[in-house]
Amino acid sequence: MLIPSVAIAVAAFGGMAGTALGAVADSKPRLYITTETSAPSSMLDGKWVIGIATDKVREAMQRAGVDYTIELLPWKRAFLAAQQRPDACVYSTSRTPERESQFKWVGPTDVGQWVLMARADREFKLNSLEDARGLRIGTYNGDARDAYLRARGFHVDAANEDLANAGKLLLDRIDLWAASLRSGSTILKRYGYDKKIVQVLVFNRVELYLACNRAVPDVLVQRLNTAFDAIARDGTGRRIERSYETWGKPLRQP
Repeated sequence: MLIPSVAIAVAAFGGMAGTALGAVADSKPRLYITTETSAPSSMLDGKWVIGIATDKVREAMQRAGVDYTIELLPWKRAFLAAQQRPDACVYSTSRTPERESQFKWVGPTDVGQWVLMARADREFKLNSLEDARGLRIGTYNGDARDAYLRARGFHVDAANEDLANAGKLLLDRIDLWAASLRSGSTILKRYGYDKKIVQVLVFNRVELYLACNRAVPDVLVQRLNTAFDAIARDGTGRRIERSYETWGKPLRQP
């Protein structure tokens, strides 16, 4: 299920010069923000990018007085843009030790669990990640879970889109799927997989962030982190999360 790249331009803020990381002294600097399709964090509603992390990012930008665009891309392109463009940030990015020095970090936007999923009829009993050694594990090309498992010598089979692993699992092309799920996620149910695919092991817990290019000024990163802190303290973050608890209708299986 490939979703075309869609750029969403937000609030021109009265014709400010748009290059602009500009001087941070400018009250409305501009950022180019990328993300991927990953419900309920980020997804399309018509031509508008919505989702839990998306709404938190938008709220933080408004509070910090930052002009921005959000573009929905395949993950590798979204991640690469934040590495290469001096005005770019990408979400939701797992904050891992390997990535720590690559970006400046804003958030967190959410907390996720890395889980191994299996077909419900396979009856895997895994007590640790090591128990999965030798099994075929489906991953997502360019994702932190893929890098994590490769670095530890596991047998991984990367797909171009994370949900493609569900189909691979049901077709017995892989034994396990290394997925990332937020607590209470209903994504499997929405695709009709909840009776066919089950969680067998949580192997890591990570915080997810807006990861910004190292060229983004520190003062701007501080302003955005202050906004995220306020969103968490005043209940706005929880309100955004609750608003997506019953979001959407069942989706067509990819």
